[in-house]
Amino acid sequence: MNQSASTILIEEDYFFLEVYLDPFNKRIRIDDYRGNIHLALEKAEELARTHHAEKLIMKARLEDYLHLYEKGLQPEAVVDRYFLGSDAHFFSKFYSAERKKSDHWLTEDGMIQSIYQLDTSLDKPFPPKEYELKKADEACAGELAGLYRQVFQIYPTPLHDPEYVKKTMKEGTLYYVFFYQGKVVSAASAEVNSFYKNAELTDCATLKEHRKYGLMKILLRELEVELKRQGIFCAYSIARSLSFGMNAVLYQLGYKYRGRFINNCYIYDKLEDMNMWVKNLANC
Repeated sequence: MNQSASTILIEEDYFFLEVYLDPFNKRIRIDDYRGNIHLALEKAEELARTHHAEKLIMKARLEDYLHLYEKGLQPEAVVDRYFLGSDAHFFSKFYSAERKKSDHWLTEDGMIQSIYQLDTSLDKPFPPKEYELKKADEACAGELAGLYRQVFQIYPTPLHDPEYVKKTMKEGTLYYVFFYQGKVVSAASAEVNSFYKNAELTDCATLKEHRKYGLMKILLRELEVELKRQGIFCAYSIARSLSFGMNAVLYQLGYKYRGRFINNCYIYDKLEDMNMWVKNLANC
């Protein structure tokens, strides 16, 4: 199977599926579906076998919860108000024992407990005046790709490629960046689902020597303002479960923990568990 990810639409007599094929991360994700849930699930499992996926993920609606249990899927996370105000329940099924096994689960549980003890009344940070905040455009694609190459040895999407960054911008992804001495040193994006009116805050990266100024919190706040301007109030973010810093940033910005994905994607140098964080922007 080709290593590049792609979205396919499957329309049959009794159901519709929107499927994200992700060979690099050895997984398949069902992003949307309609119609006969039993036939849709059979097709999803057939695709998982055909593409040798180790993990199948499905964004499900509450009314289909029990059907997914019957098919052997298990709940991993929830995004409040994902489907135009209705919750999305993320269910998964594993096709290898290794993919189902997490060596760090108890450590990650402890980290969430520690994070929930943090002070959330911190003042808004102001970085030194040498840092310039900007909404990125296609001219920044090369700089952005360079930043992601420096920060992430491995990343679940091909953000190391400037052409891919440009493609995401054309498809509606918003990027905010900090420049320092003419170079991008910190960035974050919002991947917008314009149909269901939600956005994933993602691609968060700051060069190590610039991490003491709270740049990421500022970038995420700017993205939230932009999303609200577009009438999008469901914001969520998926953070590496072993990254105390990123999980703490999301908690301090008012995001709520909503579950954990086992061995979700390759990042840095291995498969990692990922935490789900959700925020209702209508409340702030």
